[in-house]
Amino acid sequence: MPAIRLGLIGCGNIESTHEAAALALAGDVEIVATADVQEDRAVRAARRVGARHAATRHADILPHVDAVVIALPHDLHHLVGLDCLTAGKHVLMEKPLAITERDCLELVRAGRQAGRVLMTGYLMRFHPLVLALKERIDAKVDGDAFQVSIWTEQHTEPPPGHWIRSAQRLGGGQFLSHGCHYVDLLLWLLGRPESGTHVGTRLGTPWLEGEGTSNAAIAFAGGAVGYHFGTWGARGTRLRSVIHVHATEGMLEADLSRGRLALVRGADERVLLETGTVKPALAQLAHFVASIRDGARPLTDGAASVQSLRVIWRLYDAERRGVVADLRGLGLDDLADAPDVVDMRSP
Repeated sequence: MPAIRLGLIGCGNIESTHEAAALALAGDVEIVATADVQEDRAVRAARRVGARHAATRHADILPHVDAVVIALPHDLHHLVGLDCLTAGKHVLMEKPLAITERDCLELVRAGRQAGRVLMTGYLMRFHPLVLALKERIDAKVDGDAFQVSIWTEQHTEPPPGHWIRSAQRLGGGQFLSHGCHYVDLLLWLLGRPESGTHVGTRLGTPWLEGEGTSNAAIAFAGGAVGYHFGTWGARGTRLRSVIHVHATEGMLEADLSRGRLALVRGADERVLLETGTVKPALAQLAHFVASIRDGARPLTDGAASVQSLRVIWRLYDAERRGVVADLRGLGLDDLADAPDVVDMRSP
């Protein structure tokens, strides 16, 4: 079976992750084209991966590819994604899918009408430690999970003029841009959300127009609670990236930075899995390729990815109004045909 011809649209820093994943899957996928508004970046990327085509316009590479990875500023996801899907190309879209619900649903419908795979880059779902957590929670190996807490602490300070500083281009702040990974995980691990709160601040991250530090708490049907703390202002960290699952028979700790899953019961700690340094982008791209070949719906398809964004938009809205957000009906439903298309973009 011939390799899937892949195009990379957007050749900034994050694109190197996709380059490495594609090169590791040589034989199944081949990067044949690159596109970036800065011609030198497109050319350099093409040289690194041996691509035959480089362009400054994404439309110019579409005749040469079967599928694309889109890694552009968030406000460009919608229009570029529509162009690619309507041209009959499969799309792996870097998160978030788009910055309004209306735009997201248009992308979902375009993918379905074209009969093409639309997948969102929620790569944390493919991390082996997260997969191990999901398996143990679902099987109740450690009893009933009643609290999942996620911490992500890092320092992200882009240079002056960078698009990430703009709340309009980012679609909000740290919570939407980075927290969407972890709201997605909370929904995947715990099910249907019912209510929640979000509190964010720019204090400590004055370079951002939106919040740089975010705290979100979500109550789920069945009684479990999920929490995410994320900051782009960390000047130091002990945790970096850690998930704690408290269950009735012990606590699971997935230290994503160290590649280690442990079970803690009282004073006893038992290491369950050690992965070392993991690049989940490789498993993510392999899943994208398999979905294309099998004609299957990917784990993080467009409709599924709207779920986490809808929760975030509801939490943003409730924060502005000073109330607890009603999240019922947003957790596990297929939203592609939802009648209540509401634009709740964060200002």
